[in-house]
Amino acid sequence: MESGPSYARDIKPLFREKDREAMLSHFDLWDYDDVWHNGQRILDKVITGEMPCDGAWGEGNVATFQNWLDSGMNP
Repeated sequence: MESGPSYARDIKPLFREKDREAMLSHFDLWDYDDVWHNGQRILDKVITGEMPCDGAWGEGNVATFQNWLDSGMNP
């Protein structure tokens, strides 16, 4: 059984269509491989509130993303 959060179930739904569109010139937030390769960079941006561009994530969303990184970035 898979442990920890998964990209498909827990991470992708955090990114809205407008978030994806805003970041497409850098990476695709709806693509597991892109998010996997840029995970720490994305985390740094959500921690500082630079992402999403219209307001910072709440602590719960940041913690979910951090947990996903720490637990092996399950698809």
